[in-house]
Amino acid sequence: MKFLLLTPPLTQLNTPYPATTVLKGYLDKCGYEVAQADLGIELVLKIFNKDFLAQIFENTKTLKLKPNHKRIYANKEQYIMCVDSAIRYLQGKDTSLSTRIAARTLLPEGPRFDNLADIEWAFGTSGTDDKARYFTTLFIQDIADYIRETIAPFFDLIRYAEHLAAYAPEFDEMDEALNSKPNVIDNVLITILEQYINTYSPNIVGFAVPFPGCLYAALHCCKWIKEKHPNITTVIGGGFPNTEWRTIADKRIFNYLDYITLDDGELPLQRLAEYLEGKICKDQLVRTFYLEDDEIKYSANDHENISFEKNGTPSFEGLDMLQYISMAEMANPMHRLWSNGKWNKMMLSHGCYWAKCAFCDTCLDYIGRYEAPSANIAVNRMESIMAQTQQSGFHFVDEAMSPKLLENVSNEIINRKLSLSYWGNIRFEKAYTPQLCQLMAEAGCIAVSGGLEVASNRLLKLMNKGVSIEQTINAARNLTNAGIMVHTYLMYGFPTETLQETINALEVVRRMFEEGIVQSAFWHRYAMTTHSPSGREPEKYGTARTSLKPNPFCNNEVDFTYNFKYDIEAVGDGLRFATYNYMNGLGFERPLWKWFKIRVPNPNI
Repeated sequence: MKFLLLTPPLTQLNTPYPATTVLKGYLDKCGYEVAQADLGIELVLKIFNKDFLAQIFENTKTLKLKPNHKRIYANKEQYIMCVDSAIRYLQGKDTSLSTRIAARTLLPEGPRFDNLADIEWAFGTSGTDDKARYFTTLFIQDIADYIRETIAPFFDLIRYAEHLAAYAPEFDEMDEALNSKPNVIDNVLITILEQYINTYSPNIVGFAVPFPGCLYAALHCCKWIKEKHPNITTVIGGGFPNTEWRTIADKRIFNYLDYITLDDGELPLQRLAEYLEGKICKDQLVRTFYLEDDEIKYSANDHENISFEKNGTPSFEGLDMLQYISMAEMANPMHRLWSNGKWNKMMLSHGCYWAKCAFCDTCLDYIGRYEAPSANIAVNRMESIMAQTQQSGFHFVDEAMSPKLLENVSNEIINRKLSLSYWGNIRFEKAYTPQLCQLMAEAGCIAVSGGLEVASNRLLKLMNKGVSIEQTINAARNLTNAGIMVHTYLMYGFPTETLQETINALEVVRRMFEEGIVQSAFWHRYAMTTHSPSGREPEKYGTARTSLKPNPFCNNEVDFTYNFKYDIEAVGDGLRFATYNYMNGLGFERPLWKWFKIRVPNPNI
């Protein structure tokens, strides 16, 4: 039985998404022949080269273009001449270009260059590589904008047709798009897929779909396989089906694929292979949807899993790290870290050791079932991955790394005298003492992210966050003092949150930035999900769901009723505006009300 595991466009361009590497590591142990590929980076490299770009400009020469796109078309020769060099630079293959790019004497400048911040203020006089990477990112984004507006309306650099799957209660729009005439980008994707099918002759093709911006491409590929290779079994799993399709009822999805698996994919894929080989019955499938007798069926066996300690070391075989491109966004240092650098993505542990927050999908397996291996196993895996990728940087993609596990892993790294760097998600526990933070830094920790959320002790208690503002401040200070960058996630619009509490929260954030104990932050609006405590029992949080009837297609985020008595959108705009300035060391003396377009109270803390 041969597997081909694919990451469809588009997730990240700087490093492989970790799902297929984990699955391949396990299925290799089971004795299966497993190939993997990242269709996202391969698609982008097929598009962003001089031959394809010349074809795009040729195909759009008779179109009526908007002024911004006319500007790009007018410089088409320079775009064609520079695109290969730009990609090589972002891949780290031609760093000699950085001086010329930074001096703005090589790349044509389209609309993305019109609103540049003060570059010297942002990068200083010696940040040549950062500056060049930023300008090259703008150059690539200008081309992406041109492609999207002229020939492929679904295209973007980190998502593909996201609007068709994000918050989509019905399948109709996706179904219509999949049955429309494919555009030139769709055709390139299928060409890449066909090469892999011909090379590996798989029996099962599995698609990891972590985000809504990957679903259209995955289904488009499945549709082609069904039409051209009906003997090949197709299956989709990953974060998107795990959260959105647990109650899927629209049978039309099975016009495109054969199986949907939920939660950890190791055992479901193993059982699927065993079923197709005739070794087991269909009722022994694990967490799998399929169509039978024109009805959607779901296998039981929900709680069968492979122990996290026994699921093996992720395998990066077949993924060429030299292909990936590191882009740079200026606005947020943590977001820049996420998109810049060829990180080895790896889970230290499974699930969240707290798993009680009211806004989080705690009833789902990927959060609710916590398992941590020994430090010895964890660092063995790290050493194996470094040998495979020749990269020493790790992004731990855990829901939340426990302080005890980080202490043990850091000691193990130091004892083995390994030189590496790592970053990941934490909770701002009181356990992050100066001693632990210093140990983590010595072992290679460069950054952490964690949720301060509402920066209100009343609301933190209501949402069962398990930390206080004071705890967060102490942990952030200790991490910063150890030289570890701190990013905090922030939330507004939680039920019962008053405007005064929101402004007080912003004041906490202002002081943390002014004291230099956080370096990065991002506000997002609270979203109620059906798998969270607040979505399952909304009355406990002073609100109610508008409907309890599941949608036939996607079911994760749900509508709820709550009258905030203030303009919640305007509040969000003000919070982001203020925090953007604080991140850049500006506006600490400015009264908080001046960041908002609506009337807000002064902080009273």
